[in-house]
Amino acid sequence: MIGSDASAAVATSPDASAAVRTGTGTGPATTSSAGTPVTLLIADDDEVTRSGLRMLLAAQPGITVVGEAADGVDAVEQVRQLRPDVVLMDVRMPRRNGIEATRQLLAESAEPPKVVVITTFENDGYVTAALSAGASGFVLKRRPVRQIAEAVRVVAAGEAILFPAALRRMVAARPLGSAEALPKAALTGREEEVLRLMATGLSNPEIAESLTVSLETVKTHVGNVLTKLGAQNRTHAVVIAYESGLVVPGFAG
Repeated sequence: MIGSDASAAVATSPDASAAVRTGTGTGPATTSSAGTPVTLLIADDDEVTRSGLRMLLAAQPGITVVGEAADGVDAVEQVRQLRPDVVLMDVRMPRRNGIEATRQLLAESAEPPKVVVITTFENDGYVTAALSAGASGFVLKRRPVRQIAEAVRVVAAGEAILFPAALRRMVAARPLGSAEALPKAALTGREEEVLRLMATGLSNPEIAESLTVSLETVKTHVGNVLTKLGAQNRTHAVVIAYESGLVVPGFAG
């Protein structure tokens, strides 16, 4: 649980040093656009956690907390009114959980907010479902507030943030519900290769370097992968890659 002191948010996850962002950016994201702070809505049913997050994140540079929501229904309503850039979304909430709220937010707007799932345990099966619903990434509640803030900035800049080892463990525990997604998508050999590298957390520039191709070529391949898989974002594509068996738990690239 997030307390009232930043020192209470201690990084204890074995993936603490393995968080990676994937996307087109190459440097740290600090604002949603030049000189404009990222606007954030916090959705969590625990009032102490919610208030603690608001106080701590509001003190971080480049972030403006515009509202709070106590459940998924409230989160959707607050997003309609406040139009935040990012929603920090708990998954286990009453009335409507974070998965359903995420799915609704992404379905009803042409320009929905980015969603970062925040959870207590990296093996929470709800997280993978939320990523499949279109969330841009996830963070653990026990991580230092500066890392939670960075996750908010990263997704606001159009990237995704993942903890690959934790994602592999979560997907490994789930049935291969998307097993036919890749055959139906008819990815080319190079597109499958790009998807595998995406699943390890490589950014577009890193993929370009690994394959010795141009950044524009990688962007084209990534766009084709997302279109063919029907993936809402890179994170969703990575989940499909694991669930389909193209990438198996323990894959290191």
